[in-house]
Amino acid sequence: MHSLYAFLTGSMVWVSVLLFLGGSVYSLVSRAVMARKMDKMVYSYFSLHYALRSIFHWVIPYAARNWRLHPLFTFVTFTFHICLIWTPLVLFAHVGLFYEAWGFSWWFIPDLAGDVCAGLVLACCLFFLGRRLFLRDVRYLSTASDYVMLALVAAPYLTGMWAHRQWPGHETALLLHVFSGELLLALIPFTKLGHMLFFLFTRGYIGSEFGAVRHARDW
Repeated sequence: MHSLYAFLTGSMVWVSVLLFLGGSVYSLVSRAVMARKMDKMVYSYFSLHYALRSIFHWVIPYAARNWRLHPLFTFVTFTFHICLIWTPLVLFAHVGLFYEAWGFSWWFIPDLAGDVCAGLVLACCLFFLGRRLFLRDVRYLSTASDYVMLALVAAPYLTGMWAHRQWPGHETALLLHVFSGELLLALIPFTKLGHMLFFLFTRGYIGSEFGAVRHARDW
């Protein structure tokens, strides 16, 4: 088990990071080329002003009309994304590992706050699962990969809490925590999770089209 842990926290870290970085660059470049081929005017009417205006309204909770029309979904969505991204970066255990490897650290949150944030991520995952199971329109659009991705997102947080609380089987949970986190990172550019890479560009494109071409708001 110790050798497996050493492998997961050593070589596999670099593999997952390189897959994430390489896949991200490939995805961004290939999508940019594809957009140019599908619409030769796609970049000509891109406007930084309208792009930033659109992005600003969509990253602020309830600033866009669609956010206000679905208040509960909006609250869960923002809670989910904030905790999903923020928690691993400021968790004491993760900051400590980074300090051991690279010799510097940054501000971290208490363990209890980390548990709360992880619990919120899991609660949000259950909410999204419920939408896919019980809302007809969402269920119709859902595929098997959507459920797999949802489980994969939840896995590092569930196993992380399990290992931290040292519930029975916590040694195995720790290995699963590390592996699932690395797998999640590596798959981001190649799955629907890649929307985190394209959000600024797609929202900027839509904002530019609505503002510069249609002279209308997109929020």
